[in-house]
Amino acid sequence: MKVHSTFTLLTASLLLSVGYAQQTGVVTGADTTFRVITTAVPFLTISPDARSAALGDVGVATAPDANSAYWNPAKLVFIDKAYGGSISYTPWLGKIINDMWISYLSGFYKITREQAVALSMKYFDMGDISFRGNGNEPLGDFNPREMSLDFTYSRMLTEELSVGLTGRYIYSNLTGAFPSGTDTRPINSAAADIGIYYNKLMKGAKNSTLSLGALISNIGPKVSYTDDANENFIPTNLKIGGVYTTELDPFNSISFAMDLNKLLVPTVDKGQSVLSGMFNSFSDAPDGFSEEIKEIILNMGVEYWYNNTFAGRIGYFLESKEKGNRKYLTLGVGFRNQKSFGIDVAYLVPTNGRENPLAETIRFSLLFQVKKEREESVTD
Repeated sequence: MKVHSTFTLLTASLLLSVGYAQQTGVVTGADTTFRVITTAVPFLTISPDARSAALGDVGVATAPDANSAYWNPAKLVFIDKAYGGSISYTPWLGKIINDMWISYLSGFYKITREQAVALSMKYFDMGDISFRGNGNEPLGDFNPREMSLDFTYSRMLTEELSVGLTGRYIYSNLTGAFPSGTDTRPINSAAADIGIYYNKLMKGAKNSTLSLGALISNIGPKVSYTDDANENFIPTNLKIGGVYTTELDPFNSISFAMDLNKLLVPTVDKGQSVLSGMFNSFSDAPDGFSEEIKEIILNMGVEYWYNNTFAGRIGYFLESKEKGNRKYLTLGVGFRNQKSFGIDVAYLVPTNGRENPLAETIRFSLLFQVKKEREESVTD
């Protein structure tokens, strides 16, 4: 028995939450066939924190916080605190499984006014799995798990522009060291993110801010659970977005945010190199430009703050039916204690008119950011 084939099918189906049967990148539904782009280690694309999750998974240009290392490393240097951290927890696919969860831990430190660093870790526990052979004989139990460990550096170039870089270690063990009949191995690999962030204060009758961001994440080599002849792309992704924030009055503000996401992975894997796959991903869809457009995911969110203390959030995640059909509304609330301590909660409501394993997903995040912004400057 090849545990790899069975378990990769299960994992990809659960993580992508497509809700169809999956075979080599082609998803077959009740009435037609769709081309869903599949990758290894898709847990890397799961939104880790409750704030962005409540905004429809928007995050590349939102106001920076302790979770910025995931969404756009360039944002870190714009945090107005000296150091801080965050911890997030999500019971994953709780509607159908009771022992699968994701956690995210991050911490940042401002070296100077123009420089910041961060460490972060995402951990995905898939619960206990009982493996059986072709004759239904028990092979043993195992707890599949995946992890990424990141180091981030963020640098301010001007008062309004910054860049950031993240190095990432990736570990994925889906089957463990079973005895005879298996041909799998854990994944140990590396990847990188590179981001840019622009933040402009527009003064007028009401102070407003325009923020723009772009990120290419998970740039790294192909990986394999079996041998080098069966390598798969990791989820290299392009994200661009913007946020417009305006003060309604001294106590109330509102932000409108939107991101566009596209996997930089071939629609059909023909054995390309990573670099070739990234560039060709813009023009390799079998149905041409119309299908390329369908590969873009739209994320939208609105965030309201009262006195920088209480927040209400709503968002929407929209993916083409042919590329996965993930459509859901997101809701959330947040609280900040003088911008030092915070808690966020998010809730997901599917809107695609069918049973969805992500239904009723709830996320929790705790944040702390302490001390005033560091005044030291390398340019002073």
